Amino acid sequence: MITSLLVRLTLLLPPQIPVLCYHQIRDWRPTDRRVNKEYIMPPATFRARMKMLADSGYHTIQPDELYAHLTKGTPLPAKPIMITFDDTDADQYNIARPELAKYGFKGVYFITFNNINKNKYYMTRAQIRQLADEGNTISCHTLDHPSLAKVKPADLAAQLETPKQKLELLTGRPVKYLAYPFGVWNKRLLPEVQRFGYTAAFSLDQPRDPQYPLMTIRRIIDNGGGSQARFDYLIKHGFGKRQ
Repeated sequence: MITSLLVRLTLLLPPQIPVLCYHQIRDWRPTDRRVNKEYIMPPATFRARMKMLADSGYHTIQPDELYAHLTKGTPLPAKPIMITFDDTDADQYNIARPELAKYGFKGVYFITFNNINKNKYYMTRAQIRQLADEGNTISCHTLDHPSLAKVKPADLAAQLETPKQKLELLTGRPVKYLAYPFGVWNKRLLPEVQRFGYTAAFSLDQPRDPQYPLMTIRRIIDNGGGSQARFDYLIKHGFGKRQ
C-alpha cells in the first residue's frame, strides 16, 4: 500500500522540475576524448547557465524538499530546480560553489569517499565539511565508484553503508541520498539501497522503476553542449513523457 502510494505521488512530478547533473567544471583540453566531454562543463558556460537560471527566476531545491513534495505534497518554490555534482572534483568547490553562492543557490554534492584528499583534483575533508555547513546537501556516490549493478551482494555494504557512515561522521549530518555511479542500477539493487538507509537515489537517463520511483529519480547531464535556448528547453521539459 505504501509503495503504491509513493508510485502515484511520484508520477505526479511535473516534467518542468529538472534535476541537473554536473561533473568536472573546467575547460576542455586537447587530450580530452569526445566521450569525456560529456562530463566536462567549461567554466564560462557554467557561469552563463547559473546566471540564466537566476535571471529566469529559478529557485534551487534540496533533496529533502523534493522528497517532502513527492510523499506529502509539500509545495515547492516557484520554478524549482535541483543542481547536483558527482565525483568530488575540486573545481566543484573552487568554481561552482562561489557561482552558486552569487545567486543564493544551494547544491547537492554526491561524494565518492575514496576521492577525498586523493590529489589536487579532488576536494578535501575540510571543503566538504564547509559545503555542508553552508547549507548544501552532502550525499553519497559510493566508496570508489564501481558500477553497482555489477557489485556482488556481499560487497554492497562496503559501497553503500561504509561511505554513508563516514560522510555522516565527517559532516555531522545524516546522509540520506545516493547517486548511482554512471547512473546505472538494476532491479536487484533497489531494495538493497533502501535497506542501507537511503531515502532516495538518483540515476541519469534510465527510466524510473514503477515499484521504486524514489530510488530511481532521473537527472539531466549538462555538459555545456548546445545553445542557451536548448538548455532552456531542456530544463522546462525535462524527460517529458519518459519520466
